[in-house]
Amino acid sequence: MREGHDPARAALLRKPGPPPQEASAGSGGAGDAARRSLAAVAHEPGGPRRKQLLESVAAHLGLECLEPAPPLAPAEALAAVPPEVARRYGVVPLRAGARSVDLLAVDPFDAALTAELPFALGREVRVIVADPGQVKRLLQRHYGGGAVAEAAAGAGLALAEPPQEESQDDELARRAAEGPVVRYVAATLAAAVRSRANDIHFEPFEGEFRVRCRIDGTLRELAPPPLDAAPAVISRLKVLAGLDIAERRLPQDGRIRLALEGRAADLRISTLPTQGGESVVLRVLNAAAAPAGLGDLGLTGLEEAGLREVLQRPNGIALVTGPTGSGKTTTLYACLRLVNTPGVKVLTAEDPVECELDGVVQVPVNPAAGLTFGAALRAFLRQDPDVLMVGEIRDLDTARIAVQAALTGHLVLSTLHTNDAVGTIARLLDMGVEPYLLCATLEGVLAQRLVRRICPDCREETVIAPGSGAGGPGNAGRRCVRGRGCAACQFTGYRGRMGIFEWLRIDDAVRALVMQRAPAAAIRAQAALRGLRPLREAATAAVEAGQTTPEEAARYS
Repeated sequence: MREGHDPARAALLRKPGPPPQEASAGSGGAGDAARRSLAAVAHEPGGPRRKQLLESVAAHLGLECLEPAPPLAPAEALAAVPPEVARRYGVVPLRAGARSVDLLAVDPFDAALTAELPFALGREVRVIVADPGQVKRLLQRHYGGGAVAEAAAGAGLALAEPPQEESQDDELARRAAEGPVVRYVAATLAAAVRSRANDIHFEPFEGEFRVRCRIDGTLRELAPPPLDAAPAVISRLKVLAGLDIAERRLPQDGRIRLALEGRAADLRISTLPTQGGESVVLRVLNAAAAPAGLGDLGLTGLEEAGLREVLQRPNGIALVTGPTGSGKTTTLYACLRLVNTPGVKVLTAEDPVECELDGVVQVPVNPAAGLTFGAALRAFLRQDPDVLMVGEIRDLDTARIAVQAALTGHLVLSTLHTNDAVGTIARLLDMGVEPYLLCATLEGVLAQRLVRRICPDCREETVIAPGSGAGGPGNAGRRCVRGRGCAACQFTGYRGRMGIFEWLRIDDAVRALVMQRAPAAAIRAQAALRGLRPLREAATAAVEAGQTTPEEAARYS
């Protein structure tokens, strides 16, 4: 027997033919009889043999058997299966309920019936074994064109030419609007938002379509749709964002605003053409999660006092630094809440506007239209502002305008991508900002990271095992707090994240070193005398306070 060959399936699907001639006495009749197809036997005069074959197939698959099949399918059941689905999978609906549908199948062995049809129909699928020829006749009667053409010919009418095949773009638009795709996208987005996800990733690969969401900084798998539904799912997301579904060669950016589970959800979408198809990432912009003020960030008393002192100055530059996803925008919003008073005019340039603040004039930048951070800052200076916030200093042009704004009596808040607070000085000097301008305007730098917080529902005290390497080689035997894992934290031991910070106040001693273009090590040593606490020490302090684990702290050692 060939590997993977199922004789029952072959017998059921083989075309029936005339019964073979009876074997002669000397021709090995038993062997010839064994070679006769079961389908041929089933179609010989006398129904019991066919019924026995179908019942054997049903028993082999653990399915219901129906013999004979009805001459017509119920109208209410037909409405449950679109014609293109019925023709593609070779099925005819027999019974349909709110959550399930019973289908007669031409090929009950087809794995796609149970793997893909539940997704396509949005219901539980039960397959029923019936005579393949009878199921094909039902397909032709209810979903084929033969009956229509025959009736038209009998009435002396000529049918019009069949319509042209729809284009790929039209097909994607149609499939993106189908119920199963709409329900899958809505359910996936709702599940991600419910799980406190920051990002949702739809990633096509050759032979695989992955859906993942980032929760507390870690990616976790979600249930993907069938592989052939991936383009329709991507198109559905682009439709929601108002993007061009026909453009699959260039990246696109947009925004989706939905009501999920009774609350508004704001999502930023980015598409990227890849080898396997279009990759889509959604950033969840959760305004409700933003802290009310500086006191909610987790700064130490000295760090918070230093930042407040800088924010109360009438002019200067205050920067928040760190990699993407380190919570810089959240910190900036907390700073804006502090300075946003009735007597102060605040303008922001953001990409995008992640949280709407009452009393703050917020401008989303649009580089494609020429509205960059630098262009927005230039326009802001003609709007009589007191405080300016620019989402990021990306180039020398933006840095120079920020310096100019600070020199002309404005407080400027912004972000920069550096590894620590001291590295910000070197980064701005490398951009081309002159040391004397930097000394005259830069007031303070707050570097930050996010570490996962131990779940409060399953936290327990434990001892670091020798050889585990947790928190460093010298930590074996030390006591620490971990999360055991529970339903509330999805058995990860972590729930939520907290910030760790490094605050650098630019005082006269630091300015003197900047004017000399001193190395970062010299500036760091001088700042340490003024109370600078490196990120590494902040992470260690969080472990000792039972807020995070040694493994999380080890990332900053």
